[in-house]
Amino acid sequence: MKLFNTLTRKKEKFIPIEDGKVTMYVCGPTVYDYIHVGNARPLVVFDTLRRYFIYKGYDVKYVVNFTDIDDKIINKANKEKTNAKEIADKYIEAFIEDAKGLNLYEEKTVHPRATEFIQPIIEFVEGLIEKGAAYNVDGNVYFDINSTEDYGKLSKKNIDDLISGARVVVNDEKRNPLDFALWKKAKEGEPWWDSPWGKGRPGWHIECSVMAKTLLGDTIDIHAGGEDLQFPHHENEIAQSETLTEKPFANYWLHNGMLTIEDQKMSKSLGNFFTVRDIQKEFDLETLRFFLISAHYRNPINFNRDVMKQLENGLERLYNGKNNLEYLVDRTEDKALDREDRALLKQIDIYKDNFTNSMEDDLNTADAIASLFDMVRYANTNFSQRTPKYVVQYTYQVLMGLSKVLGILSKEEKILENEIVKLIEKRTQARKEKNYKLADEIRDALKEKGILLEDTKEGVKWKRI
Repeated sequence: MKLFNTLTRKKEKFIPIEDGKVTMYVCGPTVYDYIHVGNARPLVVFDTLRRYFIYKGYDVKYVVNFTDIDDKIINKANKEKTNAKEIADKYIEAFIEDAKGLNLYEEKTVHPRATEFIQPIIEFVEGLIEKGAAYNVDGNVYFDINSTEDYGKLSKKNIDDLISGARVVVNDEKRNPLDFALWKKAKEGEPWWDSPWGKGRPGWHIECSVMAKTLLGDTIDIHAGGEDLQFPHHENEIAQSETLTEKPFANYWLHNGMLTIEDQKMSKSLGNFFTVRDIQKEFDLETLRFFLISAHYRNPINFNRDVMKQLENGLERLYNGKNNLEYLVDRTEDKALDREDRALLKQIDIYKDNFTNSMEDDLNTADAIASLFDMVRYANTNFSQRTPKYVVQYTYQVLMGLSKVLGILSKEEKILENEIVKLIEKRTQARKEKNYKLADEIRDALKEKGILLEDTKEGVKWKRI
């Protein structure tokens, strides 16, 4: 598999640190509000990558952190006259609900909270001070960027330009305007923890470095997040982590492109700020997941309702293909395969290989999805009740296996076969009683649920559409 490494700005063959195992750290949300549709993109994209690794047989240790102490959380707590922990707890619980809707593979995801790692954070900062890479000014501890020779290597930012520009808030305490806070002195009314430098709390950047190091090791395989995190967050993570351990922090850095709303940057002031919960009022979250993987992850993606409607219809076509295969599995017979049957299997394997090749090429989910549509279209055209059961079963297993990688087609049918049979019997009885109005209503209701009835000499036949 090849992945585009932001650090080197090129596609590189993925070689894990340990054979058969992958360690991944994805920057998670600051839990002061519901996650918005932009937050959802890295969560879905890198969940899909993790799913693909699992499909390929890797043991994946996957960490998505919660930043549960931050200025935004404190401000929200003050506004709502509560405390930071209650705010964090509320929105972590909301995140878990949204994650289920997006079908994130939460069963084996590790979700550390920054406040659970205060002691390791203090020890990390102490280590940097001992190395002369950090300094304390009246309870505020800063990282000295002059202690690292390659600051800016991830984002390719020019340090001199950053210093001379207006991109850094001037702070007289700092030796260099780009130095960043590792530990912040407590202000009145803020949460705090005891430390060698007095009461205070950790800075944002140090939290991720410590959680990644503690849970995954000094060097991890993949660190991922939105491209907006390249600078300063990921740049600062690299600087402090590699200064302390003198080892590479992550071998592969992956960043997804940004999301716009109707070709504009998402902003509350523009009235186009949508949380995942806002979207759910209009679209199923499976459709949102489908949208978020419908383009290559490194490309920008534009959210609009017309595209969502198209993808909703596309997802329905895939579900219909799944349902048709389920229908045929129950109605085909076991029999020996002839040359034409083997040709059917060969074509299904071609679609499977196309899917795999797309995923291996820097997680090209857009082309992988196209392979699923090709497979479903081919099966709909070439399979019938005369097709050997093995061919139908194999195709169904391939379709469901690949769909699981993408995190789609996981919902059970809302109407079960025994319900269909009962409704057909009810319709047949209505026709006998010449209650054609009721018979037509039942037929139309079944059609809305994706069930097509056909009246034949042998009786009523049905199929999923």
